[in-house]
Amino acid sequence: MKLNNVKDTIQKFGRSLLLPIGVMAPVGMLMGICGALGQDYMIERLPFLDNTVVQTAIHSLQDITAIIFENIPLLFAMGVAYGMSKNEKGIAVFASVLGYLTMLVVMNVYLTVTGTLAEDPETMSQVGQGVVLGIQTLRIDAFGGIIAGLIAAKIADRFYRLELPLAFAFFGGKKSVPIITFLVMIPVGLIIPVIWGLFTQFLLSISFIFMNQHFGVGAYWFAHRALIPFGLHHVLASVVRFSEAGGVYLIDGQNYIGILNATNKILFDLGPSHEAWDRLMPDLVKYLASGQMLITLFRIPAIGLAMYHTSFASNKTIAKGTILTVVLTAFLGNVTEPLEFSFLFIAPLLFVVYIILSGIMALPLNFLDISIGYIRGTIFDFGIFGLLYEGTNWYQLVLLGIVNFIVFYFVFRFAITKWNLKTPGREAEIKNVSLLKEKRYPEIAGIVIEGLGGKENIKNVDNCVTRLRVDLYDDEKVDLERLKDSGSSGSFMAQKNHIHVVFGPHVEFVRNAVDEKLYSK
Repeated sequence: MKLNNVKDTIQKFGRSLLLPIGVMAPVGMLMGICGALGQDYMIERLPFLDNTVVQTAIHSLQDITAIIFENIPLLFAMGVAYGMSKNEKGIAVFASVLGYLTMLVVMNVYLTVTGTLAEDPETMSQVGQGVVLGIQTLRIDAFGGIIAGLIAAKIADRFYRLELPLAFAFFGGKKSVPIITFLVMIPVGLIIPVIWGLFTQFLLSISFIFMNQHFGVGAYWFAHRALIPFGLHHVLASVVRFSEAGGVYLIDGQNYIGILNATNKILFDLGPSHEAWDRLMPDLVKYLASGQMLITLFRIPAIGLAMYHTSFASNKTIAKGTILTVVLTAFLGNVTEPLEFSFLFIAPLLFVVYIILSGIMALPLNFLDISIGYIRGTIFDFGIFGLLYEGTNWYQLVLLGIVNFIVFYFVFRFAITKWNLKTPGREAEIKNVSLLKEKRYPEIAGIVIEGLGGKENIKNVDNCVTRLRVDLYDDEKVDLERLKDSGSSGSFMAQKNHIHVVFGPHVEFVRNAVDEKLYSK
């Protein structure tokens, strides 16, 4: 029973991430397109873009969409707090934001007091620091938001009915939740820099491994993907891009420190005709665009296709839209997190397979002569830096990418079916597809209420991103078979007198219809 509770909690947590992921995916596609159309190299090749009105519109839209990705941790804090809390979701979300802000400031105070606050942007990136919401602090990205969301949800469920002595009664109940969250986040904000400092020093100490001429690129991409959930991939990337750990390269009698500085010199100043192009570019860009393009243009689509093909037949229509969106977000916008987070917590075994394969399948870059710059991995960058530049050997990347696609597709397809992983479209097979497809929500609501034992057996109805969450008076009156007739993709008793009924992205409309029937005269 305890094992089932842990499993349910993990799955619940994984699904709580779908709300921010759902926002990131379409916005990421739009941001990627705007980013590409606003680049100087794109304007040179597409003259119609060289227009003040067009560029103003593109840059403005890019700034608008970028705000979402600059505040991903905040989105995760709110999404996790909403999804994980059982009671008073609104106050949990409020507390998560307050808790996240508190953590940022406390980490800044710790860095300032200990004298470890970086003084310039280059040093900042190498030690994992950055400016977040106007505060210079550690860049722990989504992980920081998840911590704040989990703590806020737990505190909200535990203390939303807290009673205090009469003199302090005003601060009891719901008001106590953000206050307690604030107090808890202070020690959390002091502990995290200590742990992150140790991790950063460890990465610096082993950086020589990532530059090994035989297996370094594989080790780099393995570590890069493995560190994404914690935000430490920024530190790793900065170490090899800007510091001596990434190498010192002699070009025209001058030394360039780090792979990105050398790449910029060759790519933008010297060009394919210079001797440094053939001598250095293949070794430099395997840590930049070449490696990233294998992920965004080949591996992510392969994983998406495997998920779609392994989804249940009745769920494919719903699964297709979700999967296609997160795949295009990577393909067009170089944003891979939506897909990675879609199975990181729901199916962690799949993430282990993913990072191991990412390292192994990057190794062939060692003996290929691919010279595609820059650092991004979108289809636009492949077109500009791969097809329009001379001497890139872009076809080698395509051939290696096809091999990557095949390997990732079949390995993921096998793993999903072998371990029966609950990736999108595999939660449970939908018995009555037509009801949801035709959006017959009032009819669905009537079947749900009947399956739950009637109006008199329903205490409270709520929903998360994918499920109705219903408190009951007597769970013995529930008819699970009748609930299947509603088009639900699954129902289960999360605890005594509390049931979850899964409707996927339709859940809000079903919940509204259920409320209307419950409260109508």
